Amino acid sequence: MNPSMISAAVSMQAIQQKLDVIAHNVANMNTTGFKRREASFQDVLTSVYRQPAGARLPGRMTPQGYVQGWGAKLASVGLVMEQGNLLPTYRPYDLALEGEGLFEIRLSAPDENGGGGEVRWTRDGSFQLTYDPADPGMMVLATQEGYPVIGADGAPVRIPVNHTPRIDEAGRIFLTDDAHPEAEPVPFGQLRIVRALRPQALVNDGANLFRLPPGTAADGVLETVDLAAYDGADGRKIAVRQGYLEQSNVNLAAEMTELLTAQRAYQLNARAIASSDTMMGLANNLRA
Repeated sequence: MNPSMISAAVSMQAIQQKLDVIAHNVANMNTTGFKRREASFQDVLTSVYRQPAGARLPGRMTPQGYVQGWGAKLASVGLVMEQGNLLPTYRPYDLALEGEGLFEIRLSAPDENGGGGEVRWTRDGSFQLTYDPADPGMMVLATQEGYPVIGADGAPVRIPVNHTPRIDEAGRIFLTDDAHPEAEPVPFGQLRIVRALRPQALVNDGANLFRLPPGTAADGVLETVDLAAYDGADGRKIAVRQGYLEQSNVNLAAEMTELLTAQRAYQLNARAIASSDTMMGLANNLRA
């Protein structure tokens, strides 16, 4: 196999992976809180060949040798944490985040020694109330899949029955008794909000959740923030918006442009393979 066929075949594989990333983004353009991913490439190998001595002519300005590339590979698929548009729903249990925050979700409860307890993070704030089997008088704030939302104290957020919560920008929960709606709301807890220091370290875990890779500690990747006192870089703050949902940050026009570019690059490499095959066939059929 000649170098042109190797380079084209390697590049076609990388472009196919980019097409998969684009397809995943487009498929989730209507997913609440979805963050698109972006593919980046790098050279597989670059070889520098010497030129014959006759190329060393007086007055030559370019360096000796010529570069032979061997295609490109997918270097990484990065998470783009750009803010999505906020859509008003006016439902009290729909929450959206402005800024770089994440809600913390628990998939399994810790054991009696405090160990275990898988946690995940999400931007999808389409929550609901589910009954607490341990306490019939309480409801648990949970995701659509039933995973409880974690509060600042590390326990699931619970709401008493027949009470309506109001959540301010700092994630503080205030309750109003449905029997006395005119009464002043009473503080009852706070949501736990974390900020991704290194969002590229997060991986998708299905159900619009993020997790850490196995063996990766949360320190240096995520930090818990106090929204009442937090002031992000460049004056950007993290705020909770009750009655809103964050839409996906996928731009369909940009994704279609990337799709067309990738398709043309794939087509070019396919033609390079066909041309190399034709030239090899001609060489094999030469007669002395």
